[in-house]
Amino acid sequence: MKPRIAIPLPHSGEPEYAQRAIPQYERAVELSGAEPVRIPLDRTPAEVMKLIERCDAVLLPGSKADVDPAKYFAERHAKTEAPDPKRDTVDELLLQDAYNMRKPVLGICYGLQILNVYRTGTLLQHIETGVNHEAGRNITVAHDVEVVPGSKLAEILDATPGTMLPVNSSHHQSAEVVGDGLRIVARCTRDGVIEAIEGTSPDHFVLAVQWHPERSFDDDANSRKIFSALVQAAAKRHDQLVSEFEGTH
Repeated sequence: MKPRIAIPLPHSGEPEYAQRAIPQYERAVELSGAEPVRIPLDRTPAEVMKLIERCDAVLLPGSKADVDPAKYFAERHAKTEAPDPKRDTVDELLLQDAYNMRKPVLGICYGLQILNVYRTGTLLQHIETGVNHEAGRNITVAHDVEVVPGSKLAEILDATPGTMLPVNSSHHQSAEVVGDGLRIVARCTRDGVIEAIEGTSPDHFVLAVQWHPERSFDDDANSRKIFSALVQAAAKRHDQLVSEFEGTH
């Protein structure tokens, strides 16, 4: 049986954007050997929990929204976009379940930001460094990132010290103070902006990247490795959860 990966709809207020964006994530999950489970944003928390309790991992996708600065006790920047409370509620339910049950987590772009805030981190609300982090989907390589040697991300990508990883980029915010149980594992080589974080617990797969590997899945081996790592971790956790369940009977 394939592992099942929960993916919330990217945005509650812009259905056209959400329906256009989510198939890329679902396709990457399917081609990596797992079953994507679309999580709607208009259900009650009880209904959401019913959907996600049968999932083995979580993928938090990008969004047009920005996390509400009130969540990390900051004043709103003039260029901060409106929040999406329905998306945040679902993301927080997914993260609560993932942390309680040690289910693997992959955050992408906004997914990195909501993960960091959920873990009591903060965000840089608008990047003004001279590097175009808002390059968009039509620019396949916006800048390079340097991966921290010895990190889980470096292991996934077979990255050696000094490896520069070319990435796309579609964001104007980034992690600033990193949340509890997380560490920085990649930065933009040109301005030091945080580009990836991961969990510090060896028994819990938690990874988030600021770029969009779902967009470069077909053309980039490193993008495929990120999704493969999530699916492998999900399959392993599925087997553990089954054995734990059977052990209680």
